Amino acid sequence: MILKTSTRIDNATVTIYKLAKERSETEYEYRKALGQEIARLKAEGTPVSIIGDIARGNTAELKLKRDMADSMYTSARDSMKALQSELSGLQSIYKVQSEV
Repeated sequence: MILKTSTRIDNATVTIYKLAKERSETEYEYRKALGQEIARLKAEGTPVSIIGDIARGNTAELKLKRDMADSMYTSARDSMKALQSELSGLQSIYKVQSEV
């Protein structure tokens, strides 16, 4: 079980790296699109008081993708922490049993 859990942690590390990269890329795309949308709305003469709300509404799909990528990364990271705790518990059991 220790070996199996260790392998799962190794696989999780690779997955977390990919999800972290995706998380960063989606954040970049959202911020870039939001800035462009704000600039476009200003150029069109949209009142400054509502530009932020309109721009966020117009880029909502990218924000959803960003939020989903963030949630996936957080979930994967938490799962890896659970696997590390499981491995620690298994190692403790093994140590106790080998001392007996």
